[in-house]
Amino acid sequence: MDSDIMLDNKNVLTMKLLHYFITEKNYNPIILQGVENEIWLENLEEDCEVVRIVSGYIHNDEQFDFDVFKTKRIVKKIKKKTFSLHMNVMSFFLDLGDNVKREINESPKLMAINAKNEEDITKSEMIQKMFPDLSKKMEYSEDGIELFAKITSDINKHNREDATRLENVFKDKGTYITYFLIALNVILWVVPYLLGKDYEIALTYGVHGPSIRFGQFYRIITGAFIHSGPVHLAFNCYALYIIGSQIENYFGRIKYLLIYFYSAIIGALFSMSFNGISVSVGASGAIFGLMGALLYFGYYYRVYLGNVVKSQILPVIVFNLALGFYFQNVDNFAHIGGLIGGAMMALAVGVKDKSSIFEKVNGWIIVAIFTVFIDYIAFVYSA
Repeated sequence: MDSDIMLDNKNVLTMKLLHYFITEKNYNPIILQGVENEIWLENLEEDCEVVRIVSGYIHNDEQFDFDVFKTKRIVKKIKKKTFSLHMNVMSFFLDLGDNVKREINESPKLMAINAKNEEDITKSEMIQKMFPDLSKKMEYSEDGIELFAKITSDINKHNREDATRLENVFKDKGTYITYFLIALNVILWVVPYLLGKDYEIALTYGVHGPSIRFGQFYRIITGAFIHSGPVHLAFNCYALYIIGSQIENYFGRIKYLLIYFYSAIIGALFSMSFNGISVSVGASGAIFGLMGALLYFGYYYRVYLGNVVKSQILPVIVFNLALGFYFQNVDNFAHIGGLIGGAMMALAVGVKDKSSIFEKVNGWIIVAIFTVFIDYIAFVYSA
C-alpha cells in the first residue's frame, strides 16, 4: 500500500521534475521553515532562478491568492539574502482544483503552470520557452519501483558530486603564500628598523607620485611592503592573515598572487592620482583588494555565504573605509583603488566552477581598459 501511495501520478511527476531540475539544470533545494507540500529549488545562474513544485491541493481562488501572497513574501526574502535585484519564479501546481478560476500567470516574473500530468507540461508554451528540453528529459524506459530507484540514485549521485565540489572549494588547502607575504612584510620593516633606517627606507621606497613619474617605477610595488611602524605592520599582517588565507584557499595560489599584486599596483596608482605629493606606504591597498575579491567570491556563493557577506564582509569594508576618511595620514585612495583592483582581477581570474570563459575574457578586457585609464590619470592627467 505504501508503494502505491509513493508511486501515484503526482509523486511520479514530482520525482521526474526533481530529477530534471537537480541533475540536468543544477538546481539546489532551498530549506524553508513552515512550508509544507511544496519543494523550492534555486539556480541563480538560470533565467528562471527559482522553481516551485507544489503538490498540496489548492481548492479555490482564496487559497490560490494566499499562495501567490506567500510566494511573493518568500521570494522577497530570497532576493534579500542572495543580493538579487530581480528573480523569476516558475511554479508547478500538481493538484490545482477545478474551482480555481484565477489567471495563474501573475506576472512575467511569477510564472505558473497547472501540471496535473506530463501532457500539461508538454503542451505548455511557457515551458517550451523556459525549459525546452524538459518534455524529452521526462521520458524514461523504467517505471514503477525501477523508476523510483533510478531517480533516487541519480539525485543522490549528483548531490554527492556537488558536495565534493563544495568541499574542494571551502576546505583548507594551506596558506603558504599568505605566510610568505607576512614574513616578507615583517622582514622589510624589522631589518631597516634594527639598522635605524626605517624612516629612510619609507621615504626611498614608498609610493610617491613625483618620484614614480620621474622614473622610480619600483615604488609602485615596494610601497606595498614598507610600513610606518609596528602598529601599522601588526594591523596589516593580522588582516592579511585573516583575509589572505581565505583568498588563497578559495582562488588558489597563482590567482591569489595576481589579485594581491594587481590590487597593490592599482592602489598605488590611485594614490599617485589623488594623494598629491605625500608618501604612502603599507600593504592595506593590497589587503583591500583581497576584500574586493572576497566580496566577488561571496556573490557567486551567496546561497552559502549570503549572511556572511551581509554581516561580516560588507561591514568590514565599509567600516575600514570610514576609518580611512576619519583619521588623518591614512591613504584611503589607495584603499579604494585596491578594493576596485581586487574585485576586477577576481572577475578576470574567475571563481572555480562558477565563472564562465565569457565572463573571464570580459574580466581581462575590463582589467586592461581600466589599467590604461588609471595609468593615464596617474602619469599624465595628475602630473
